[in-house]
Amino acid sequence: MKGSIQQAAVLGAGVMGSSIAAHLANVGIRVLLLDIVPKELTDEEKKKGLTLDDKVVRNRLSNQAVKQLTKQKPAPLTTKRNLSLIETGNLEDDMKRLQEVDWIIEVVVENVAIKKQLFAQVEKYWKKGTIVSSNTSGISIHEMTEGRSDEFLSHFLGTHFFNPPRYLKLLEIIPHKKTDPEILAFMKKFAEDTLGKGVVEAKDTPNFIGNRIGTYGLLVTVQEVLKNGWSIGEIDSVTGPLIGRTKSATFRTLDVVGLDTFLHVAKNVYDHVEGEEKEMFAPPSFMKEMVEKGWIGSKAGQGFYKKQKGENGSEILEIDPATLEYVPRKKITAPSVERAKQAKGLENKLKTIAYAEDDAGKLVWTLLKATLLYSAEKVKEIANDIVAIDEAMKWGFGWELGPFETWDAIGVKESVARMEKEGEKVPEWVKEMLAKGYTSFYQTPTLYYDNGTYQEKSVNEKEIHLKTLKNERNVVLKNAGASLIDIGDDVLCLEFHSPNNAIGLDILQMIEKSIEEVEKNYKGLVIGNQGKNFCVGANLMLILMEAQDDNFFELDLVVRKFQRTMAKIRYAKRPVVAAPHGMTLGGGAEVCLPAASIQAASETYMGLVEVGVGLIPGGGGTKELYLRHIENLPKDESVDLLPIANQVFEKIALAKVSTSADEARENGYLSERDGIVFNGDHTIYRAKQEVLHLYEQGYRPPKKEKIPVVGETGYAAMKMGAETLRFSGMASDHDVKIADKLAFVLAGGRVPKGTLVDEQYLLDLEREAFLSLVGEPKTQQRMQHMLTKGKPLRN
Repeated sequence: MKGSIQQAAVLGAGVMGSSIAAHLANVGIRVLLLDIVPKELTDEEKKKGLTLDDKVVRNRLSNQAVKQLTKQKPAPLTTKRNLSLIETGNLEDDMKRLQEVDWIIEVVVENVAIKKQLFAQVEKYWKKGTIVSSNTSGISIHEMTEGRSDEFLSHFLGTHFFNPPRYLKLLEIIPHKKTDPEILAFMKKFAEDTLGKGVVEAKDTPNFIGNRIGTYGLLVTVQEVLKNGWSIGEIDSVTGPLIGRTKSATFRTLDVVGLDTFLHVAKNVYDHVEGEEKEMFAPPSFMKEMVEKGWIGSKAGQGFYKKQKGENGSEILEIDPATLEYVPRKKITAPSVERAKQAKGLENKLKTIAYAEDDAGKLVWTLLKATLLYSAEKVKEIANDIVAIDEAMKWGFGWELGPFETWDAIGVKESVARMEKEGEKVPEWVKEMLAKGYTSFYQTPTLYYDNGTYQEKSVNEKEIHLKTLKNERNVVLKNAGASLIDIGDDVLCLEFHSPNNAIGLDILQMIEKSIEEVEKNYKGLVIGNQGKNFCVGANLMLILMEAQDDNFFELDLVVRKFQRTMAKIRYAKRPVVAAPHGMTLGGGAEVCLPAASIQAASETYMGLVEVGVGLIPGGGGTKELYLRHIENLPKDESVDLLPIANQVFEKIALAKVSTSADEARENGYLSERDGIVFNGDHTIYRAKQEVLHLYEQGYRPPKKEKIPVVGETGYAAMKMGAETLRFSGMASDHDVKIADKLAFVLAGGRVPKGTLVDEQYLLDLEREAFLSLVGEPKTQQRMQHMLTKGKPLRN
């Protein structure tokens, strides 16, 4: 069996094909991207005197796709440098090069005849052992490979990436009945470990799992609009976060996907099912009319919603399905909606609104009921078990809870009784489960109901679930802001769980206690969590309240404690490894920078952003980022430190945030001793392995050494850069004041260039600058604006 996939070929350079190629390049795989040969020259090609035989013309489509990768939003590439791993070609001249690759992925138009013709060509050049897959979103993989040899089919399967591939976790793998089980097992593991995907095995049925359930749920919602007169906006106001779905809810999601795409996906089911199900997948006439008019969503500028400038600025209008006219957007206001918003936890929100007797409650109940019953009816037809359906909807559609998890949340016994009272047909297997006395589909997060009893869910060994460990009483220490959890092998994990994981005194206290505990009894410490974001910074509300009350003595103590705590991370006797993910901003970055190693999820957005609230880093971040930039430089006076100091100054002064862990490395937040983890679920595991590795290597904390600074000369240069921005209108007076303080700290104050200073000296400068800025009225205005509006204020 194959050991690894080093090279791949992607056949089809459309948006999806090129995005898949980008994702493969992101993880270090070399890609050959091929598309058809153009039949005509462009005007530009004619002007250059090119012919249809020129290579640049023959490779035009794949070349254009690669160029477009740098312009697409959200960005398919984690860094533009990954473009070097993508080579272009065409489907006539370069088919022989398929023998060079380990994996061939077909991503051409969703037309079974075209796919069959392409696979016939592929097999002519196919090298034995090479894996072949189709990225179809719902066409039968058996039908598209009719006529292919058994040996070819043993290496064939469906691999349905969800768009955009870099960001959406779901990968549906659809085995052919002749797929070699070893190939299937290899691809599942490869997709999880290397591509960072959540893998769901689907059966070869129309639209597989995610699109089958998702399309049904959307069409049920459309039917509610037509039957009961709900408006588009009213539906979206209760089918988003209120019930654990994405902010884009139902119709805003359709606008993003594209109504034309949605109707194509719905038609794929319609063409292959019968009876009542066929009727449900027949889209209403108003949606077809919208497509005919070109009102297909965001890419056309209008769909179910349209932004329009009015007397009071821009407003968002919604379409009226009855008239196809755009009218002001509406929302549902009902007692149950308000009660659900106030309820704590998604389970309570769902129960509150699903069982409410007002119109909003009846609407949500109708929509949930239909999706739950359809999922239960189809589970064995489209998937192997309920887990596959739940994970597909969470990973592919952004649901917080899958259908069966949702059913558990509202109560299976109570909801089934209500369904039957309303005349609904509940699948027999669900009634049999209740008859056995089993009242939930999941007994624990890893035990699920299947074939009459509870089965253990298969879990990748690299997934460490902190919530499960906490339930198993593995908590060593705990306070309101953080928990210290035993994750096995004599390694502890410090998990933040304050609101937004913001750093307050409780977290600082837990960091110190955790390091003390680890130094006495354990091999090392991981700092990581499994919240939405690693940490968005320090507790800004606390800082503002103390500043407004003129409690500068207290603030001074807090900043000193923050700096002292970060120093404990840096000089801990046992390795401390940070495992950031998502937003890792301000204080969150300051926690990571002094760690012995950082094992960052690929989707980590890291930056010291304090200038956005009128401050500079106060927990040692300025010093630590500077140290990371100079740590591998020769220790002699020949090195010009000014360009390096300028780089650090610019990153902090402009509040640069990386758009990926790759970019964080380019920005100097990650160094060569740090790692990038493409599967976010494996980040804690990788950090733990790094702790064990460092411990086994005989870890010793870094020595305290003097730090060379650029002094007054550098201070003047950095200050001049800030003044230039002011003169060009890109910086306000207060921006320049902040930049001046930052430059003074980075330069090491008024000392000669090349002076060696100790860390505490730089920390004292940083603390003084921080405290002087926090007392500024304009800084306090910025802090207040961030807390109330959630975005920076320019003043």
